Amino acid sequence: MTPSAPALAVTGATGRLGRRVAERLAAAGTPQRLVVRDPARAPELPGVEVVRAEYADGEAARRALDGVKTLFMVSGAEEPGRVEAHRTFVDAAVAAGVSHLVYTSFFGAAPDATFTLARDHWATEEHLAASGLRTTILRDNLYIDFFPLMVGDDGVLRGPAGDGRVAAVTQDDIADAAVAVLSEPEKHENARYDLTGPAALTLREVAATITEVTGRQVTYRDESLNEAYSSRATYGAPAWQVDAWVSTYTAIAAGEFDGVTAAVAELTGHPPTSLAAHLSALNAD
Repeated sequence: MTPSAPALAVTGATGRLGRRVAERLAAAGTPQRLVVRDPARAPELPGVEVVRAEYADGEAARRALDGVKTLFMVSGAEEPGRVEAHRTFVDAAVAAGVSHLVYTSFFGAAPDATFTLARDHWATEEHLAASGLRTTILRDNLYIDFFPLMVGDDGVLRGPAGDGRVAAVTQDDIADAAVAVLSEPEKHENARYDLTGPAALTLREVAATITEVTGRQVTYRDESLNEAYSSRATYGAPAWQVDAWVSTYTAIAAGEFDGVTAAVAELTGHPPTSLAAHLSALNAD
């Protein structure tokens, strides 16, 4: 790479979160390299290089990360081989000479987490800890952005979440927090931040807020486990994916998404966005 090549690389820029981060960095005039699976889908931004590599392709990833010092790694697509792909990419980052990796993990990541995909994040964190890299772990709570999408065509938000609470956070707030870390990574070496919204809500409260702000009548139905699996069987998804969907709700019921933190405000300088404010902004667009 040339001496002027960006020392910062961003993955996932064709997705919701990585694109937000790349756009914010570009707006601030920060040179960056976008490492993506499909360059044709990468955003066209000033001061940006685009290179193709997949997490599971170690050699392509090593080439793509040549010259990079700080790497923003968005967790890969939800699929059975995700952990192994993550490990391959982390090893490629080490081989390429990356010194600091910022990883988007998940709130409550643990080997025995109720939410099955949070176990993948724990395994990735463990590999990062053994890699020798300086790291910053962003443990994102559930996305507020997804709440309206979780409502069925019949206006019912259904799942076995009981009266558990979830401290969901917007993707915009996560992106702001990530950019704050990437702008001064040395201040966040080997730190872990739990990123949440301003309140922990039950799904009944989520449904009531959607109704109040949007005018769409939404109710919450607390399903049994059998009902949850049955209502999702029509999608024809593989068993591991249905398990992930259902365990999102059972993790809420278990209290594993509860607990509001001040991390978003401390990193970004602004308070996290509430569900009502997020919905109001969507309606205004």
